[in-house]
Amino acid sequence: MADLSNRRCVAVIPARGGSKRIANKNIRAFAGRPMIEYAIELAQNSGLFERVVVSTDAPDIRDMALKAGADVPFVRPANLADDHTPTSPVFHHALEAVGAGGEFDYACCIYPATPFTTADDLRQGLALLADEGASSSMAVTTFATPVWRAFKQRDDNTLAMIWPEHRDTRSQDLPKAFHDAGQFYWVPVERFLQDPVLFSEQTRGVVYERWRAHDIDTDEDWTLAEMIFRSIRKDQP
Repeated sequence: MADLSNRRCVAVIPARGGSKRIANKNIRAFAGRPMIEYAIELAQNSGLFERVVVSTDAPDIRDMALKAGADVPFVRPANLADDHTPTSPVFHHALEAVGAGGEFDYACCIYPATPFTTADDLRQGLALLADEGASSSMAVTTFATPVWRAFKQRDDNTLAMIWPEHRDTRSQDLPKAFHDAGQFYWVPVERFLQDPVLFSEQTRGVVYERWRAHDIDTDEDWTLAEMIFRSIRKDQP
């Protein structure tokens, strides 16, 4: 991996209030600490970022982020803080709001619920852009079972294969399928400001082991992730 120290980078952590499926998700205690603190500390300690910015509409999240040492230079507009707003416009707004164009080379959107992500993961993601020319990079992981053998349920509850041509194909003969691990996205700032697309034909992935690829959206997700996280910490010297 090439020297990344001369790349000017900014981190954006999108953390809105009012989460529905997990109440107060971004500041709820995860293994004894507010969840968002893990993402802030990760960005600060990675040595990659000149600024660590939190985009939020919630005063309690703002106060906690400031206490943890993050930058909260604006209040996220209400139209970018509802249940249906995708990540891309929130990320784009934050970069515009802090004047990232011309100031930074690369930007990383780090989700607040990412306690398993490491600084090395972030470095790998940046290197895919800086060294290999990717249009963006993201954390990905494999599906636990081949998606090509998936079923759908008909109206009468009977099952049908989505890809029936693979009914008799051996699992080991099917290609690996990956999905977004919901951890982070890296983008070149100028390109993203002009065309705010997080995934394209030139996107590359940082592959996570499934045991640490937790997109925490439900209480069940939270419980499983916290159990694994506590177990790992218990085993560390």
